[in-house]
Amino acid sequence: MAERDMDNSGVFGELRRMVQTTGTVGGIAARLAGHKIGIRSGGASHAEDLKSILGGLKGPLMKAAQLLSTIPGALPDEYAEELAQLQANAPPMGWNFVRRRMTAELGAGWERNFRSFGREAAAAASLGQVHKAVLADGRQVACKLQYPDMNAAVEADLRQFRMAIGVYHRLDNAIRQDDVVEELAERLREELDYLREAANMRLYRTALADCPEVTVPAPIDELCTRRLLTMEWVNGRGLNAVIQEGLTEEQKQKIARTLFRAWYVPLYQYGVVHGDPHMGNFTVRDDYGLNLLDFGAIRIFNPSFIKGNLDLYRALQTKDKELATQAYAAWGFTDLTPEKIDVLNEWAGFLYEPLMDNRVRYIQEGNNPALGREILSKVHEGLQRTGGVRLPREFVLVDRSAVGLGSVFMRLKVKMNWYELFHEIVQDFDEAALAARQKAAVEAARFPATSAS
Repeated sequence: MAERDMDNSGVFGELRRMVQTTGTVGGIAARLAGHKIGIRSGGASHAEDLKSILGGLKGPLMKAAQLLSTIPGALPDEYAEELAQLQANAPPMGWNFVRRRMTAELGAGWERNFRSFGREAAAAASLGQVHKAVLADGRQVACKLQYPDMNAAVEADLRQFRMAIGVYHRLDNAIRQDDVVEELAERLREELDYLREAANMRLYRTALADCPEVTVPAPIDELCTRRLLTMEWVNGRGLNAVIQEGLTEEQKQKIARTLFRAWYVPLYQYGVVHGDPHMGNFTVRDDYGLNLLDFGAIRIFNPSFIKGNLDLYRALQTKDKELATQAYAAWGFTDLTPEKIDVLNEWAGFLYEPLMDNRVRYIQEGNNPALGREILSKVHEGLQRTGGVRLPREFVLVDRSAVGLGSVFMRLKVKMNWYELFHEIVQDFDEAALAARQKAAVEAARFPATSAS
């Protein structure tokens, strides 16, 4: 009965969520329409209100907003800037929720598994909150508890998200996001399954086994369910706090190198990506290595997609438009014309440019965020002029990771030879070898039968 009380995923749970979100999304749609036809509607203040509302909702609509904020031209600037700041700052649920959730997942005697269990949340995120505990054998662990009603929230929010996107498409067809919405829907549904997240953690422990500078916590299998994830507790500090305390150039470079490898070793050696690189999803160890956290948004790619990444890199290096066309096709882009290739190359060139420049430099020349917005605006206008593109699903999380990591490197104000870092990882790339590594790692990760990729 307690489970039914907390996780009503039927029509009434969805109706409650619809009531909460319809006004928000309707307001977004109206203001987006006003933005496109030149009506000034206090965009910056509305965007701030929207951020507060979505943060309070704790769930999928907030994640959808975060994703939209990283796609070129998907939202007016003031919305994108505010929504990009939505992270792990939703207010936590109280002890009554915690006690009921733990009882529902582990049974009435759940406390016997623990020597102590923190009554206050150590962290709160969009789909769940984390409590620090000590197991009966003395190990410190983190217990992530999923908020109530999240199944209903996902389905209700996705309908609202589709409505908002539909309104925007009628006003602006530069980027058609139908497949983006489907990708987001699949990833969000996966994020609700903490048994899958535990498997993602095992996958990443394999992928980063040769990177001791990155810690991936191990899940405690016997204390994991679909809505409870128990894992090793790792000690670390938030990057913002570390930056504010002051860093030497050597410390900045160690953090940047570790972060780069944490994202791109798994991508180019195992064909998997952590799709959520914001600063709440890793902490800094005392030795300036990193703890990598939150493995809900993991994407496993076909090895041919990864080869397409490197083909595009070489195409941009050599200005080989035919190879670029093949690479975009491998990514899933369709209806490409030479004009669209030129526009897409502007965006790809912006993302790849630091990796093609063999010298020590900032990730973005001048460390100026305005440059990125100028490129995005130019790309958006070019896509409108050439008839628009339909973004393939596989593109979404790779693009989000590149943009997100770039913003972290800019926040660090660090100079590196990004070309050397990249080539250390990809120099021995072999599609067949990647496929074999990926297959073995996925099998070892023990994905739940209903959610293996």
